[in-house]
Amino acid sequence: MIEELVPGDIVYAATTIKNDGSLPGLSEGAVVAEKGQRGVIINTGHLEENPNKIIILVRFERDGEPGNLGPAIGCWKDELSVEGF
Repeated sequence: MIEELVPGDIVYAATTIKNDGSLPGLSEGAVVAEKGQRGVIINTGHLEENPNKIIILVRFERDGEPGNLGPAIGCWKDELSVEGF
């Protein structure tokens, strides 16, 4: 389950993830990770105003190359999967 994951665990984008405007250098709506793209968890946290809303910080592989990681992206649990596609 997503709740049990820790930094260093591998996850996959369950859906195409787009920039919501919070990532500098990328236009709003730009694709950050395609569905099925592999990433690694960097950290987990929650919204200050809603401690039950978990945010998972993930760096997704770029260009399909292991070890070539993109910037850290804050993701919601429903945007991630523990199984590849």
